[in-house]
Amino acid sequence: MKKPLSLLLSVLLLLALSAAAFAAEPAKKIETNSGVTVMHAADWKEQFPNQYESWAATKENDEIVDYLEEYPMLRTLYEGYGFAIDYGSARGHFYDVEDIEATGRPHPLANCWTCKTPDFTNMVNEEGIEAYMKDWTEVQAEVTEGISCFNCHANTPGEITVTHTYWIDAVGDDFDKVAPANLACGQCHNEYYFAPDTKATTIAHNSLESMAPETILAYFNDGANFSTGEPFADWTNPRTGVREIKVQHPEFETFLGAGSPHGAQFTCADCHMPTVTAEDGSSYHSHALTNPLENKEMIEKTCSLCHTDLEAEVRGVQAEIVKRTTTIGKQLAVLTDELAIAVESGKYTDDELAEVRQLARDAQFYWDFVFVENSEGVHNPALARDCLNRAESLGSQAALALVALTT
Repeated sequence: MKKPLSLLLSVLLLLALSAAAFAAEPAKKIETNSGVTVMHAADWKEQFPNQYESWAATKENDEIVDYLEEYPMLRTLYEGYGFAIDYGSARGHFYDVEDIEATGRPHPLANCWTCKTPDFTNMVNEEGIEAYMKDWTEVQAEVTEGISCFNCHANTPGEITVTHTYWIDAVGDDFDKVAPANLACGQCHNEYYFAPDTKATTIAHNSLESMAPETILAYFNDGANFSTGEPFADWTNPRTGVREIKVQHPEFETFLGAGSPHGAQFTCADCHMPTVTAEDGSSYHSHALTNPLENKEMIEKTCSLCHTDLEAEVRGVQAEIVKRTTTIGKQLAVLTDELAIAVESGKYTDDELAEVRQLARDAQFYWDFVFVENSEGVHNPALARDCLNRAESLGSQAALALVALTT
């Protein structure tokens, strides 16, 4: 049953008031080369005890899912890259430093610290992009904690400040069009790559319009965008010769992308940083970064105005997207093995294999865009379905082209 118009208008008013309460002013941009010293979370504990304690509560999110065990095809799809060696699910920000230190993936350069600690964020801002090429262990000695207050507020609590300069470039002239809370979260929850020459963390878009998956892929496929003159690749599969793109975690591009059901009304904070009432009656935004489905009060008071059973809807979308992602991933793994057989036979030239390799590369990009996005399709079901449709179609084209070549 459709909800009455007056009810929907009430929902939009609630959302507008929520956004206004969270950030009354536009986000600020970090000032670089200004001699700033990071104030860490403990420095604010006495003044903001509730926010501090909720930030520390991210320790409770301690579960790690071994994706390589759950999805064995990943060892084939990511073959020759670190994610085929060690790939576990993300957990609470409390563990950012511990997890990167424990990972089995190699990380020779400091750029791997990009979204793990405010200490490295500030290092880049003060020293320039040369910091990205420092030795990983050199920076490790200066790291004190994972993502904390500085990353989203600099040293001014209550003001949202984008502290990752590459993210300021990534949204370009649209900076003031994006809700501050989305900018704060998006500066880490995005699709990034390391520039081939400087190894600097870089984004493949410079506006909201250019952040669509197909636009990002076109950027990566255009060698004119890179100092090497070649299309970008994170690594080359050793058996197939496919120059692969490893998509990261494009939550921002997905949530605000075409077809998003809530991107125009909600912010990341509305769902993941709910307002909490303290013992003294004051209100504050929780920094525990919770799963919205765990916030029964928000579901009952706000979400239920439009959703009869939000949890059932979410679980339904996730089941659909996970099933399709797994199925298509297995198909792409088979394609990888079949292409490897053709390459290893030595019967075909690089020119003859070029079409199949390009189709396989593009198919895996679209598949990965969904697989690594942490909502399992819920942030934007339409975009997830579109990417999976493209992945499936391109994979089928690659398989047919390979058959035509080898028979």
